Amino acid sequence: MNKAVFLDRDGCLNVEDDHIRNISQFRLYPQSLNSIKKLNAAGFLTIIITNQSGVARGLISEEFVVEVHKVLLRWVAEHGARIDWIEHCPHHPDGVIEKYTIECDCRKPKPGMLWRAASALDIDFSKSFVVGDKISDIELGPATGAKSVLLRTGFGENEIIKLQQSTIEYPNYIASGIGEAVEWILRTSSSSKP
Repeated sequence: MNKAVFLDRDGCLNVEDDHIRNISQFRLYPQSLNSIKKLNAAGFLTIIITNQSGVARGLISEEFVVEVHKVLLRWVAEHGARIDWIEHCPHHPDGVIEKYTIECDCRKPKPGMLWRAASALDIDFSKSFVVGDKISDIELGPATGAKSVLLRTGFGENEIIKLQQSTIEYPNYIASGIGEAVEWILRTSSSSKP
């Protein structure tokens, strides 16, 4: 079975910008491409899991989400790295576009996107990690058996405050950004080898 790192998109790989509605808003953090390359080199599958409720809210189209991901895949490939799988959830129960206004199994913190990727790619959650800037990302750790990392980028700083005032299980690690998160994952993964 494979080990994987499940990466949130907005606020994790790219700068959070209140629903990316134009390609010009899509800007990666400086360490994102190198971080993906390091995960590739260490034998991790890299998987993007992203809530895109802007689709259900009528702010963007699902086709636009796919276009953004094509740009991301191109940038990653040009850097000599790869993303193995992308899952996005276009749903929201309070949406305005009828076909997306549902209670789904994929909107984080529900683990549907992870289960689909794991089924397709034969992933062992016990050897895997979830990285993101929201509580809904790190809740996927306990839900699947993966380790979780909360980033301070994006919504991270505010989420840490919420976390301190809740009974939600803390992440395995809190990192300043994607670069530090990946360094911790690589250290943790190598130290747990027999």
